[in-house]
Amino acid sequence: MTPKEYLKGKKVLVVVLGIHGGGVATAKWFFAHGAKVMVTDLRTAEELKNSIAKFTPTEKRGIRFVLGGQHEKDFQTHDIVVLGPGVPRESRYLAAAVKAKRELQNDASLFFRFAQNPTIAVTGTRGKTTTTHWIAQLLSKKYGPIVPTGNNPDNPFLTELRLLERSRDTKRPVVVEVSSWQSEYMARALRAPCIAVITNLFPDHLNRYGGSMEEYARAKAEIFRLQDKDDTLVLNADSTWTQFFLKQKPKARMFFFSKKPLAKNREGVFLRGAHLVFRTNGKEQKICSVKKFTKDFGEHNLENVMAGVAALFAFDQKMKFSERSLLQLKGVHMRQEIIFKKRGLTVVNDSTATSPDGTIAAIERFKNDHPLLITGGTDKDLEMRELARVIKQHILPARLILLNGSATKLLVADLLRKKYFKKTKPQLFGTLIECVEAATFIAKGKGTIIFSPGSASFEKFKNEFDRGEQFNKLVKNSFTKI
Repeated sequence: MTPKEYLKGKKVLVVVLGIHGGGVATAKWFFAHGAKVMVTDLRTAEELKNSIAKFTPTEKRGIRFVLGGQHEKDFQTHDIVVLGPGVPRESRYLAAAVKAKRELQNDASLFFRFAQNPTIAVTGTRGKTTTTHWIAQLLSKKYGPIVPTGNNPDNPFLTELRLLERSRDTKRPVVVEVSSWQSEYMARALRAPCIAVITNLFPDHLNRYGGSMEEYARAKAEIFRLQDKDDTLVLNADSTWTQFFLKQKPKARMFFFSKKPLAKNREGVFLRGAHLVFRTNGKEQKICSVKKFTKDFGEHNLENVMAGVAALFAFDQKMKFSERSLLQLKGVHMRQEIIFKKRGLTVVNDSTATSPDGTIAAIERFKNDHPLLITGGTDKDLEMRELARVIKQHILPARLILLNGSATKLLVADLLRKKYFKKTKPQLFGTLIECVEAATFIAKGKGTIIFSPGSASFEKFKNEFDRGEQFNKLVKNSFTKI
């Protein structure tokens, strides 16, 4: 069934337009395919003016906007209700749609329903953005330019879908990043990615899943729920949650990746000494050394590149890799991104680290570079104890700068329990500019300043990207004279 056939005579409610236009591509796609579209958002037209400006005059005339509030009747009377990321699972409006037996979708479920191209989909807690981008970069060398889609504000699912529809090239591979909320409705797509990757699983977004890791894991498992024997599922053999995913009885062929030799009955990519090895059908081939790669990119990125290589071999076993090609991979914006380096001072923007595990990875990577850490933000019902332990191990109290927030208070409490602040008090600041000013004074032009919040951003910023952009501007103003 084509999109126009699917949407013929249908009324569609797009829930959440978003300050950064997250729902713009969704509304545009439905309107272009003939649906009667309404967009609703709790924010006002004034708050959403930048997003509204992205619609053409024709689209503005044809789409109805209900802003500054929502109404249960709209959720009950539209045929399809398309949910954005800001919609809580316990929303009374969502409950009204369910009671009225309305069809629920999101941008991911619609993408997989209608995209005809071979798709590599990546999810997980840590590393999914990096893995997605690296798969796209390596594929681009053979298949031409590929821009990742999905959980990507610059190329959301339905923008990519419109491009695919226009090109009509159904053989071109597509690489997508899938967040947990996007995967929640993937079964409604009726189709699955030909290759699904789960990088790992750590506590994150537990405020959305009632504090339950199993509920969070089940949401991730939706990425492979509809796969069959012709598809491939790539799992992290070193993750304690892999056994949980295997208990869901995936029907796809299994590839694993591991920093240790795989069990003989398992296929996939693993580390033997300083070399990557690929095993399939009982045969092994040495891929390349990763000694320099690990030194330059960090231990945690070794897992990301192994996940990517396993996915690429699943897609095309004629792919070629060398350590040189891996060393040419580009990092992800605001993901342990070195934004300044001069005369002994390095500044790292890791604003997209929205969980403690992300910050731990950043500390581990730069722990030998006299690190100064700026961290803190909004709580997501995540434990801070392990982050507190790593901070105590590698960050001097005088070189810890805390950006105040609900998660920061939890971190400080754990640090106090560990008697971290023996001779000093926590250096707690209300604004990011104060944090950067303090870091500038303390660093004195030496060492590595790491901005890695380890938590969400919503108390002080629009999102983690807004937070990172503000940090970049402050660094530019503070360090250009060095």
